[in-house]
Amino acid sequence: MEIIGWGLLALIVIIPLWGVLLYNNLVNLKNQVKNAWRQIDVQLKRRHDLIPNLVEVVKDYMSYEQETLEKVIQARNQAVGAANTEEAIAAEGVLSGMMGKLFALMENYPDLKANENTSRLMEELSATENKISFSRQFYNDSAMAMNNGVETFPSNIVAGMFGFKPATYFEVVEAETVTPKVDLR
Repeated sequence: MEIIGWGLLALIVIIPLWGVLLYNNLVNLKNQVKNAWRQIDVQLKRRHDLIPNLVEVVKDYMSYEQETLEKVIQARNQAVGAANTEEAIAAEGVLSGMMGKLFALMENYPDLKANENTSRLMEELSATENKISFSRQFYNDSAMAMNNGVETFPSNIVAGMFGFKPATYFEVVEAETVTPKVDLR
């Protein structure tokens, strides 16, 4: 009888302790996803600040490409105004696609490529795009860890009890997968 009593006492102590450990792990994963998004957010802010400067510099050279420049600014404004992570991810995908088109069009303007301000801005944007890529990879790794925690047994029970949700991946949208055509004639 005494063994059963000790066994029940052990279960009464171990099960809540185990639940606390699972809960704390899920909180840790959720915070890691938030931190990863903040790292992306820093780079996106830098990108958003550079784009109007680039458009301003290139607009005189690219007088026939005003529609593209307007679309770039429109995509930038949508990305800046995104209300949540999911909207930001979608808007940033569109912006990346528009920036790819702009870069491809800029190749057709040798005077523009030779402009010192344009070169400097392009270098800064290129470095920022690389940092965004690395940050996006870290974010997606964090999102995967969170999603594994939310969806696998037994932590899915604790996740359901406390309202933990899977994280949204920062996926490549169709606009980013199309390689812009560059004519170097």
